[in-house]
Amino acid sequence: MAALTAAAVVAVGFLAYQASANVPDDLAAKPKASSSASAPAGGHGKARPKKDPLTVPAGSGTGMRVVYALKDRRVWLVDAKGKASRTFKVMPGSVSAVPGSYAVSSRSGSVKGSDGVPIEHVVRFAAVNDVTIGFSAAQDGSMVEPDPTVKAGGVRMSRADGDAVWRFATVGVKVVVVA
Repeated sequence: MAALTAAAVVAVGFLAYQASANVPDDLAAKPKASSSASAPAGGHGKARPKKDPLTVPAGSGTGMRVVYALKDRRVWLVDAKGKASRTFKVMPGSVSAVPGSYAVSSRSGSVKGSDGVPIEHVVRFAAVNDVTIGFSAAQDGSMVEPDPTVKAGGVRMSRADGDAVWRFATVGVKVVVVA
């Protein structure tokens, strides 16, 4: 009888452990009294307010411009009043422009990219060591990581974002590259 009771206690203990290990974090957390509405649920440090994705990076200039943040891999289309109308993620090529201010120098409706991929809505704005840097969208919609052995300056984006850049960034429009 003692062996049967011991086996039952072990089985119940194991099942209790499994149940507690599979409880979602939001149910397992014990509520804590808080005097601040800004403290996160986990009680670790101060809560960070969510950053509005349309917030244009500081130090990116003024007026109508395209802002390209290298580290964030993100582009903003900014109107004359300094307000972003659109922002989106991009996939940079293996060669990037250095931070600074440029202007759209040329555009092409559709061409073959330096990686052999058919691209559209090409908006060129810089050159680095004979590699042209510009925004474009692959006609097949792909945004794959570039081959680091191929010198490519295309900053790829979705086709919808490529359409938006094409309409916004005509020849002469300012392009600001930030770190």
